[in-house]
Amino acid sequence: MFYLLFFIFSFILTYLIKNYAIKKSLVASVNERSSHTVPTPHGGGIAIAITWFIALFYLRLTLQIDEVLFNALLVGFIISIVSFLDDLYELSAKLRFMIQALVAILSLYFLGGFNSLDLGFFTIDNQIITNIFAFFMIIWFINLYNFLDGINGYAGSEAVFLSFSGFLLFGGSHFIVLAFAVLGFLFWNYNRAKIFMGDVGSTLLGFNIAIFAIYYSNQDSSNFWIWITLFSLYWFDATYTLIRRKLNKEKISQAHKKHAYQRLTQANWSHFKVTNYSIIINLIILGFVYFIHNIYVAFLLSLILLFSIMQFINGKKAFS
Repeated sequence: MFYLLFFIFSFILTYLIKNYAIKKSLVASVNERSSHTVPTPHGGGIAIAITWFIALFYLRLTLQIDEVLFNALLVGFIISIVSFLDDLYELSAKLRFMIQALVAILSLYFLGGFNSLDLGFFTIDNQIITNIFAFFMIIWFINLYNFLDGINGYAGSEAVFLSFSGFLLFGGSHFIVLAFAVLGFLFWNYNRAKIFMGDVGSTLLGFNIAIFAIYYSNQDSSNFWIWITLFSLYWFDATYTLIRRKLNKEKISQAHKKHAYQRLTQANWSHFKVTNYSIIINLIILGFVYFIHNIYVAFLLSLILLFSIMQFINGKKAFS
């Protein structure tokens, strides 16, 4: 029951941030990348971040989280601060990348590196290769989560799903408090959003998922594929879109609205409908992971499912 306090704290803090943003006219403007049509307060992710870091210290003081995981997750404070400044002042892409690189290096240091990369047929144990891979994976997860934060409830519900899945499969109070920290915000964002998460929330969540993947992979190399499968709805969309845009010879840094969820909203699906269907897809993927003992089979089935869904979306709104 104590963990409910984190939900209440996040809920109240999001409400206060929303009112302050409205008072100070701190709203997300509508632009070519936007999936919303009405200027709406942003920065609600501050509530998630503050609640999360307070909860982390509580878990550490009560010995409910491993010191290695605690130290690695605490590095996320840096990305939260920089992303908050980016929400306010639009920092340069070079500066953002430098900070993300620093965060990736620091978190890998506290994790003790990435031990091995199990590819099914063989395992890569060379620490140079595995840590370079982990370095870019952390940066990719930070950015792709930010890319996929574009409609009501989408990024928040993904975080709650991953937290629930992590607790179900691995246990750990850190998953519970993360879920409650996000749920407090999600109440104000889920349907007809009254406030947006902003980079301060989305980049932190992407970072956390990367850290969970590496930390649990260091315990058992097959756990890497569990996290990659659970997170597949996001990285599949982001990677598919990036490849398609590259093949179209588009400027990758240019804003766009070609992610699967964005094309569905352009096909007149409501944000509420897209988010709810994403939850259903995630639950199916969780079913693959939970009930199929061979994680590689679960991973393959998830890819087949996601590719089929992408073809359905292409039929609704072509990738132009």
